[in-house]
Amino acid sequence: MSAINPDPAHALTASGNLRRRQAVSRVFVSATIAAAGLAVVVLLLLVYYAAKRGIGQLSWTFLTGHLPPYDGVGGGIGPALVGTGELVLISTLIALPVGVLTALYLAEFASPRVGKVIQTGIEQMAGLPTIVIGIFIFGLVTKHFGQSAISAALALSIVQVPLIARASLESIRRVPGSIREAADALGVARWRTIVGLILPTASSGIVTATILALARAAGETAPILLNTNPTGLGYQLNPLQAVPTIPVEIYQLLNSGYPAAVAKAWGAAFLLITTILAVNIGARVWLRRSERKRGI
Repeated sequence: MSAINPDPAHALTASGNLRRRQAVSRVFVSATIAAAGLAVVVLLLLVYYAAKRGIGQLSWTFLTGHLPPYDGVGGGIGPALVGTGELVLISTLIALPVGVLTALYLAEFASPRVGKVIQTGIEQMAGLPTIVIGIFIFGLVTKHFGQSAISAALALSIVQVPLIARASLESIRRVPGSIREAADALGVARWRTIVGLILPTASSGIVTATILALARAAGETAPILLNTNPTGLGYQLNPLQAVPTIPVEIYQLLNSGYPAAVAKAWGAAFLLITTILAVNIGARVWLRRSERKRGI
């Protein structure tokens, strides 16, 4: 009786359920590639259209001058640039410690049950419409004390906190467990381990998360409209007063109806889009390089 020699290639031949799974996999991969490609195309079209309409407006006068009351003749968006920078700075100073401390608590101290509840709350915060956040701060602060940079910054900080907390948590959790174990073996206090080892190791991810949250805040409009919406103001640095901002400036210029003002609005929109895009790309590239150097 002769022995049966199995064909080695037989096990590699797709058949039955395997063929169906491979077909479904190819369809799914193709769909994800198409969706990603569509998102990139939409972004490129948006940048192209904004550049076509607004790049001709860019000049030193446009970046530093003060627009007259929305007829758009002469001047520029200097006060709005300064106001946007002021809001982003104040909101980040509020959101950064809250977000990082929340991430540290979840990663190092919270029980699984408590951690799950807090993470669910963070996810809900991230999904809140920004107009709702603006209304909340308006009713809590602006209604009683008037419009100001502080009111708008509080609203933007609520937008930033879940972004910083989630990314910081992921970065802290990626710190090798051997670092914590070595510190515990040497009898190092927990707070010293966190301050001296965990935070420096996770610093690249935390900084990147902060930069991305900062870029997100710079482009928000709804919370600002309700809480600091001045018209015709020049340079304003007092955080207790309303300040002009780029998103609100674009909105008001477009609504003015003057052709020159609409052109200025497109110039401001192009500047805002390209700045946010550059900040996002730069932050992610820097994070990859930093993690590669640290071997994470």
